[in-house]
Amino acid sequence: MNEVVITRSTDETRALGERLGRTLAAGDTVAIVGELGAGKTAFVQGLARGLGITSTISSPTFTIVKEHDGRVPLFHVDFYRVEHAAELANIGFDDYFERGGVVAVEWADRFWEALPRRRVDVRIELVGADERRVQIESALQ
Repeated sequence: MNEVVITRSTDETRALGERLGRTLAAGDTVAIVGELGAGKTAFVQGLARGLGITSTISSPTFTIVKEHDGRVPLFHVDFYRVEHAAELANIGFDDYFERGGVVAVEWADRFWEALPRRRVDVRIELVGADERRVQIESALQ
């Protein structure tokens, strides 16, 4: 999935995430970037729905990682409050890639070097009050 989509509501952003989520498998990584309020968490909510997850998805800003069970487990990570790459080692970040789930990382641009090259990059830009430009580039093949 390599595309650029304009979403005009939070529901449309979630639906786009859900469509991507249906294509993902254990071991996949999704790196999500965008400014505050761009819709990163809404996108992950849809991604989770596509993975068959029914639990509530909220931003893991303060916990850094939240785990959710579904058709494929989701490890939802938020780098926003992480200041140094060494902190990622302290939480065992690398271990999540070996646990048979999808790793979705908000604020991924803070530590690109910590992410595998084989991943999906999602860039969300605010282009209007309710409009987002979502660019999805996959390097999973």
